Amino acid sequence: MNEKKIINISGMSCANCAQGIKNHFNKKGYDEIEINFPTNQAYILENQKWNLSKIINELNKIGYKASVSKETNYKLEKTFLISLIFTIPLFLHMFVNNDSFLHNPFVQISLCLPVFIIGLNHFGKSAWNSLKIGNTNMDVLIVIGTSAAFIYSISGIYLHWNTEQLYDYLFFETTATIITLVLLGNLLEKRSVNKTTSAIKELNSIQKVFANKELINGEIEKIEFKNIKVDDILIVNNGDKIPTDGIIIDGYGTIDESMLTGESNPIYKSKNNNVIGGTILIDGSIKIKANKVGDQTLLSQIIDLVNLAQSNKPKIQRLGDKISSIFVPSVIIISIITFFVNHLIYDIDLTNSLLRSIAVLVISCPCAMGLATPTAVMVGLGKAAKNGILIKGGDTIEKYAKIKQVAFDKTGTLTTGEFKINNIQCEKKVLKDVKNIIYTLELKSSHPIAKSIIRELKNKAKIIKFDSIKEIKGKGIEGYIGSDKYFFGTNTINNKLKINHNKGLFLLKNNDVIASVDITDDLKLTAKKTIKNLDFLGIKSIIVSGDNIDNCKHIAEKLDIKEVYSQLLPDEKLKEIKRLNKSKKTAMVGDGINDAPALAQSHVGLSLSDSTQVAIQSADIIILNPKDLNKIYEALRISQLTLKTIKQNLFWAFSYNIIAIPIAAVGLLNPMWAALFMAFSDIVVVGNSLLLKNKK
Repeated sequence: MNEKKIINISGMSCANCAQGIKNHFNKKGYDEIEINFPTNQAYILENQKWNLSKIINELNKIGYKASVSKETNYKLEKTFLISLIFTIPLFLHMFVNNDSFLHNPFVQISLCLPVFIIGLNHFGKSAWNSLKIGNTNMDVLIVIGTSAAFIYSISGIYLHWNTEQLYDYLFFETTATIITLVLLGNLLEKRSVNKTTSAIKELNSIQKVFANKELINGEIEKIEFKNIKVDDILIVNNGDKIPTDGIIIDGYGTIDESMLTGESNPIYKSKNNNVIGGTILIDGSIKIKANKVGDQTLLSQIIDLVNLAQSNKPKIQRLGDKISSIFVPSVIIISIITFFVNHLIYDIDLTNSLLRSIAVLVISCPCAMGLATPTAVMVGLGKAAKNGILIKGGDTIEKYAKIKQVAFDKTGTLTTGEFKINNIQCEKKVLKDVKNIIYTLELKSSHPIAKSIIRELKNKAKIIKFDSIKEIKGKGIEGYIGSDKYFFGTNTINNKLKINHNKGLFLLKNNDVIASVDITDDLKLTAKKTIKNLDFLGIKSIIVSGDNIDNCKHIAEKLDIKEVYSQLLPDEKLKEIKRLNKSKKTAMVGDGINDAPALAQSHVGLSLSDSTQVAIQSADIIILNPKDLNKIYEALRISQLTLKTIKQNLFWAFSYNIIAIPIAAVGLLNPMWAALFMAFSDIVVVGNSLLLKNKK
């Protein structure tokens, strides 16, 4: 499967630019592109016709600057400061005596012209780019409004030179002030939006470390993270950040992994334990061998996952995108109608009719609608990532916020998955052989029970030779030694087999039971708290497990879960999740290979970080700290709060435009005040999104 790649784009001024670029590529037959205006990035999937180079060339061709590098030449701060220097004296002419030199028309032209040129270069280029691809963005409105005021002022000088009416036709300060205020709004918006990605920046900053590399001669060399190679030996001392993923080959210490997993308690690790790059060795001294570097480290993959997740739009964003696409043409029509209605019907003079028309253009703000969803999604995804929760897309946030019930796998999900063998029942003379057979078979299994049994038998059994071994999902594992078939699994292994004992696992030789194994595992410490918190939100909890009925009921009673489905094979789990989804939107939490189909079928699939790889790939949300089930509840609250914020943002954006445009049309706002209100409407939306950061 092709991986998504990221292209950085400069020159987009509002969300309509992003939508216009997407529409342009869609018209050319390329649908595998998502544009994120707040991050100024495109997320693409290459195919035979559209490779990375061709997409970048096409973006440059339609007027944007695109590259894989994050460096851009977009100097918004410098542009604003130059405009401000010329605008201040021009604006002040309204507050000085009439005999001041600032009232001289040519002085006003001289002050306004540099700002107007800046405006045409900044907004005009963007407006022209959007028109070239059949789209109209906010900058089209700004260019039309400021150009109308500038041309009207020039014509006033030409037609009324040396007349008393001259100064009634000069609106150079309107042109300059609108451009400067909108630039200010863009600058503030840019800085505010940058704050919404602070969680990702913090994760990125974790990687900016130096490592102490041990050379062959025993000397220590300090190297950057990017220069670490696989199998490098690195020295990590008390208080240092662990520079990359690796395995401890010497020493021991306690490690703070909270920045990645949300686990508040330090974890003790020693020789042969794995460590994660970016975590902190708070006590001790260790020597590690790097086994993952660069883009392959867990932290890098988390950052990439969160970045790419932003490209998956929630369904609710489609409403904003749809309105934004017709917004600018509609505003231009309303502006023209405003001029003619005021001038021809209500007999308002030409100057005031024009100013009202310009005010309508300037006060309208499609950006607020475009920013409403992505800024909230970025904050929500970042907040989740900092809490050890990886949400694979903005659409997942919306889906998870609407779930009504959660189906839990039992083994390794609600329980620790760390089983203990209570008893092996078999003939005494074959006990040693039974242990060897079970141990060898389980080495080939990825099920959580298998891992525990391997740990229990590690020093009590040895590997024996099998001709072939294969795992059968949801049932167990079988192997052949010559013509003899051995099978180790649950009592679902053979429908014809009559086994009264319902609490363990069984070893069969040619369909005859030769041993039974009683095993037990405990609830995870946070399981009760999680179920209680979900119940508080009105979310029903269900157990959907392949384990036997007695074990499932025992766990259900401890957690006060009323609905239990047990002894389910993978296809039966899948059918059960389909049925549950039909009645209510259902999330599924699982960790094994047998859970993968159900995870993919559920409304939202959640997996734990110590799950099998196929379970993680099938899931929409990954909990990095598998011991803390309450992250399932936290992820739900983050999703609900994010969706609530999106709705608030959209409500503000729609309400602002619905109220502001009529106010401007009837002359209650001059164009300069309109520019000020428009500039800050975006800030309200972004500011509301930022409030998510501090919500608990």
